[in-house]
Amino acid sequence: MNTTFERDLEAKGYIDEPVDPTLDLVADIQRLKREKNAVILAHYYQDAEIQDIADYIGDSLGLSQQAAKTDAAMIVFAGVHFMAETAKILSPSKKVLLPDLKAGCSLSDSCPPHLFAKFKEQYPDHLVITYVNCTAELKALSDIVCTSSNAVEIVQSLPKDQKIIFGPDRNLGDYVKKKTGRDLVLWNGACMVHEIFSQDKIVNLRNQFPDAKFIAHPECEEHILSQADYIGSTSGMLKYTIENPAQQFIVATESGILHQMQKASPTKTFIPAPPNNVCACNDCPHMKLNTLEKLYNCLLYELPEVDLPADVVAQARKPIERMLEISERFGL
Repeated sequence: MNTTFERDLEAKGYIDEPVDPTLDLVADIQRLKREKNAVILAHYYQDAEIQDIADYIGDSLGLSQQAAKTDAAMIVFAGVHFMAETAKILSPSKKVLLPDLKAGCSLSDSCPPHLFAKFKEQYPDHLVITYVNCTAELKALSDIVCTSSNAVEIVQSLPKDQKIIFGPDRNLGDYVKKKTGRDLVLWNGACMVHEIFSQDKIVNLRNQFPDAKFIAHPECEEHILSQADYIGSTSGMLKYTIENPAQQFIVATESGILHQMQKASPTKTFIPAPPNNVCACNDCPHMKLNTLEKLYNCLLYELPEVDLPADVVAQARKPIERMLEISERFGL
C-alpha cells in the first residue's frame, strides 16, 4: 500500500487525496461503480447527496438483507463501521469498503466485547440477543442478532421460558420488554443521538403544531416514547409518514431520514424533534463523516477496506443468519 495512504488511514481514517474540483462527482462515482462492479449501500442517516447516489437506501435490517444477496464484486458501505462489518460477515468473499474508518457508533462503543463476555458469564442459562449496532466481535458472542425492525418478533419467536440477555441498547431492550412482557436482562448501553431529545421542547413543539403526529425510534428514552403517536424503526417511521393522512410530523430520530420522508411525501411537513442542546437539528456525527469526496476516493483507490478474521466471520455469521431467517418467517 502507498505509504501516504497508510498514514492517511492511520491518522485520519480515510484517503485524503485532493479531488479535482471540476469533476462531476456524481457522474464519476457512477462510472467507477460500473467499472468496478460495485454497489453503494447507504443508511437513511447519510447526507442527502449520498442517499441520492446509492443503489440501495435502508435501515439496518434492509441493509443487512441487501448485503447478503448482492451480486456485486465490491460493496461500498455509506454508513458506519459496524454496518460495513456486517456486510463483510455476510459476503466474506467480496471487497467491502467504508469511506471513513472513523465513522463509528456511540452505541457500539458502549459495549466492549471483553466486558460483555464477562457479563454473559453471569447468566450461563440465558440466550444472547444483540442489537445489530455492535461490533463483529460482539455479534460472535451472540445467539441471535436483531434490528429495531424485528427485535419484538425475534423475542416473541422464542419459548416463553427462555431466559434472555439483550444488549447493547437499554432503551430498545426496555421497549421490547414492554411490548413482549418478557423479563430481559439488559446491558446498559445507549445511542448518543437518541438520548438527547428534550421532553419540554417536544411538548412546546406539539403545542405549536397540534395536528402533527409525533413519531419516535425505540432507541429513544421511555419518557420520549411515552408521548409518541407511533414508535418504530427508521423504515417503519418512513412507511408511517407515507400511509398516515396527517400533514405534519415531528420526528424523533437522526435527521437524515427527513430527506426520504420529504421525497416520498413532498406536500407534507417534517419537523426534527429538538434535542436538549443549542443545535436545532439532530445529526449523528459518525454518520456525517462520510462525504461524496471520500466516497469517490474510496471507490477510486479501493480503500479503506473493512476486513475481519475468518473465525470472527464464521461465529458472527450464525446469529445474523438466524435473524434473517426469523425475519423472513415473519415477513419482515
